[in-house]
Amino acid sequence: MTEALFRADPYLREAEARVTAHTPEGGIVLDRTVFYPLGGGQPGDSGSLAWDGGTLAIATTVKGDGASIVLVPAEPARLPPVGATVRQELDWERRHRHMRMHTGLHLLSVVLPFGVTGGSIAADRGRLDFDMPEAPGDRDAVEAALNALVDRDLPVQEDWITEADLDARPELVKTMSVSPPRGQGRVRLIRIGAGAEQVDLQPCGGTHVARTGEIGALKLGKIENKGKQNRRVTLLFG
Repeated sequence: MTEALFRADPYLREAEARVTAHTPEGGIVLDRTVFYPLGGGQPGDSGSLAWDGGTLAIATTVKGDGASIVLVPAEPARLPPVGATVRQELDWERRHRHMRMHTGLHLLSVVLPFGVTGGSIAADRGRLDFDMPEAPGDRDAVEAALNALVDRDLPVQEDWITEADLDARPELVKTMSVSPPRGQGRVRLIRIGAGAEQVDLQPCGGTHVARTGEIGALKLGKIENKGKQNRRVTLLFG
């Protein structure tokens, strides 16, 4: 099992950890990590490891067996030995852009309140696929509504719900093709806004900024027809 330090503090950029295993493919498993693994449309983190006797660039991070998280080296190289203490450091600029975009996509799902059939995040853009019969008629209005939510500087907070309570509130799940991860008895929620100012609450395992004002200006990119009722909406930093 790898302790997910990014879950408690997505702003943690570096930390010490102990190597617990190597994978057959040449990956590294730590007892605790700041690196987010590929999942939920968000890319795995990149960065570096340093230890007494070496350094190693990390290209991406993926989920391993059970609750383990695997750091994938950028190229074949000498690995830190099992049991070694390492210093892990994120490519923070890339991760922070993922956090900003991921939170921006949550806001897009508020402005366009349709079922979500897919999505992905990159450092320079993101997109959601909506179960939407027609493309938005007024792009400028959608963009203005998005940026109004950003400018309100709403708090973005973590909450939890039991699996039974989530089953009783199916309206919280916006994704139509992917169900929230289950099996631990509870599901993580991301809440945007508080009290009467709340604008969104939905299951999500990704990393997010602390307030919407941190996202920065957003603009709409392409809006593409991907099927009879499937519209792909791309989001860019303004």
